[in-house]
Amino acid sequence: MRLQPFELELVIEPQRWQQGRVAACRQALAAHGEPLRWAITAAEQRPEGQWLRLEAVLLV
Repeated sequence: MRLQPFELELVIEPQRWQQGRVAACRQALAAHGEPLRWAITAAEQRPEGQWLRLEAVLLV
């Protein structure tokens, strides 16, 4: 197991974003490893949904 810095850009559908912002972010990161620490570093509302840039430290 090791710690890995990670950056991810994604678009979350409006309905999913409204249902649970934190859960949506954690789920997106979990596909790459276990997020130990994470933060939203940029965000923008777009027609297709909420765009985010996440920075994280993952346990892989």
